Amino acid sequence: MITSVFKKSTLLNFSLVVFLILFFDFIYQIQDLAWSNSAVLVFKKTAIGIVILASALITNFISKRNGLSKDSGYSILFFLLFLLFFPSLYDNINLVFANFFILLAFRRLISLQSQKASKEKIFDASLWIFVAALFHFWCILYLVLVFISIISHVSGDYRNWLLPFIAFFAIAIIFALYSLVFNADAISYITNGIETNLSIDYFTNNYQNAALSIYATVALFFVISMLMTLSSRPLLLHASFKKIIIAFLIAVVIYVISTHKSNDLLVFTIAPLAMMATGHIEMPQLKLNQELALGVLMLCSLFAFFSQL
Repeated sequence: MITSVFKKSTLLNFSLVVFLILFFDFIYQIQDLAWSNSAVLVFKKTAIGIVILASALITNFISKRNGLSKDSGYSILFFLLFLLFFPSLYDNINLVFANFFILLAFRRLISLQSQKASKEKIFDASLWIFVAALFHFWCILYLVLVFISIISHVSGDYRNWLLPFIAFFAIAIIFALYSLVFNADAISYITNGIETNLSIDYFTNNYQNAALSIYATVALFFVISMLMTLSSRPLLLHASFKKIIIAFLIAVVIYVISTHKSNDLLVFTIAPLAMMATGHIEMPQLKLNQELALGVLMLCSLFAFFSQL
């Protein structure tokens, strides 16, 4: 029954997921209303909600526009379900914005398969990655995906290899001007950002640990499913699906090496994992298997969300 609702992308199921994203945001925020006394914090909370919603819409757009999914509502649904594993994201403005800009970059890199306006897409993707790195430094690792995309599609033109460096200088100049105007300590900001920490001992309660364990299990299931079925998917889309897998792996590396570690750092895995989950659920299979996979994931998501409030 659940799969039947989202099998076709309709205004009803699309609106339902949008409502639920905002609803769970509201549920999380009313746990502590101290922020409502500050206009700045109210603006911050509103901005986070809007950007998370925009990120879900971009994920859905990437999936449908590039033929990575059928005309279904699964991508945005899975984005919501994976988001619920990390409710504290609704407080983490830096990671929410960093993920949003990475999605803008990913949108341009995936669309490179058309080989239209390649230079603009490479420059835009590089620019968005450097902007994301201002919010979380290790987002800069996504440049690996830029160069992989160049190799896959437009390696013949040497100018394409120079575009990421041009984007870097553009953002560096803007960042330097910002530091001068607002008297910001750019050197300290960068040195703090490049620190690494491989330890995973940040849990403040067992529910955070449980949420991570369940999420890791679910992620492993969908990644293995994608790897095992990749050869049976349309040859034209192989490069795009490989980019999704690489994007997910880069997100895992960011989580592992980042300092100030928390479950929130897995935000970068949500979009690529939603696309892989969509690919799995849309495969020809018994309807019971689809219902079971989606039903179990929903229960796990709700448990993770409410247990961490």
